[in-house]
Amino acid sequence: MALLDALAKMSERFDELETLIVDPEVIQDQSRYTSLLKEHGGLKFKVEAYRRYRTLERELAGARQELAVLEDPEERELFEDEVRSLEEQLEPALEALRELFVTDDEDANRDAIVEIRAGAGGDEAALFAGSLFDMYSRYAELKGWNVEVMEAAPGTVGGYKEMTMAIKGDAVFKHLQYESGGHRVQRVPETESQGRIHTSAATVAVLPEADDVEVNINEQDLRIDTYRSSGPGGQSVNKTSSAIRITHLPSGVVVSCQDEKSQHKNKAKALRILSAKLYEMEARKRNEARSSTRKALIGSGDRSQRIRTYNYPQNRLTDHRIGLTLYCLDKVLQGELGPVIEPLMEHDKELKLESLEE
Repeated sequence: MALLDALAKMSERFDELETLIVDPEVIQDQSRYTSLLKEHGGLKFKVEAYRRYRTLERELAGARQELAVLEDPEERELFEDEVRSLEEQLEPALEALRELFVTDDEDANRDAIVEIRAGAGGDEAALFAGSLFDMYSRYAELKGWNVEVMEAAPGTVGGYKEMTMAIKGDAVFKHLQYESGGHRVQRVPETESQGRIHTSAATVAVLPEADDVEVNINEQDLRIDTYRSSGPGGQSVNKTSSAIRITHLPSGVVVSCQDEKSQHKNKAKALRILSAKLYEMEARKRNEARSSTRKALIGSGDRSQRIRTYNYPQNRLTDHRIGLTLYCLDKVLQGELGPVIEPLMEHDKELKLESLEE
C-alpha cells in the first residue's frame, strides 16, 4: 500500500533525525539544527501512529499463528477473543493513519503572504481586488488572525492595482491555500449608467511564509534599487528614495515595497516577501519530485487557473474546481468564507486519499 510505504520511509527518516539532533557537530550549526528539529517535530505524530499500527499488525499475526496450532478449547477461546479484539482495532487504526497523513502537510500551520492583483477590467478590476482584500481581512478578523499590509498600489478610482498582505495566526496557510488562482466578478459598476453587467477579474497567490533559517538568501545574489515612493496617479509621496525593489538574480524574482517611510523597513518587508516566494518555489519542486502524478486541488499559487466566479446580481458564488454554488455572496464578502473553504478542504483530502491508494 502506497500509504504504508510512504510512512515506512518517514519512519526511517525519523530514526535518522533522532541520531542527527544529538550529534554535537550538528548542534553547533544552529541553522541546520533548527531545521532538523522542525522536521523531527513534523514527523513525530505520524511516525508514532504508524508504529502503533505496525505493532497491532504484529500482535494480530502472532495471535492468529498461535490460534492455528492450539487444540485446547479453552485456550482457543481466549485466543479467538484476542484475534477479534485486535481485528477490531486494526481498521480504525489504519483509518486514523490515513486521516493524519492527508489532513495537514508540512506548511499547514504556517502564516501566509497573500498577493492580490487586478486583472482584466480596468478600474472595475482594481475595485474588485479591493473587495477581495476586504473579504480576506474580515475573514482573518473572524478567525482571530492579524493582517499586515506589506505593499499596496491603489487604483485610480479606488481598490488596488496590487496588494500584498501578511496574515499571522493559527494555521493560516491551511485555510487560505485554496484561494490561489483567478477570481472573476460579474456586477454592475457604480460608474455604469445603463445598468449593464460587467465582467472583470483579479488574481490571488497565497504563499506560506518561510522562517529565516529555511531560506538562505545571499546578499551577493541580490540587486537592490531605491526610488521615490509614488501614490495614485504617480504623484510623489516621499521626497527621499525610501522605496525598495529587490531582484533575486539566480531566480529572476522581483519584489518591491514602498509603504513605509523608512528605507530600512521597506527592505525588511521586501525580503520577507522574497523569502516566501523562494520557499514556495522550492516547496513546489519538492512536491513534483515526490510524485509527478499526485492528485492535489491546490498548492502552486498559480494565477492562471480561474477558480471562482462572484455574481453580484444573483448573490451567487461558484467555485469551479468542485462545482460548488452558494447563494450567499453577500455573507461571503463580509468574511464568512467557512462554507467555501471547508468543502474545498474536504475535497482536497479525498483526492489525497485516492492518490495514496493508487
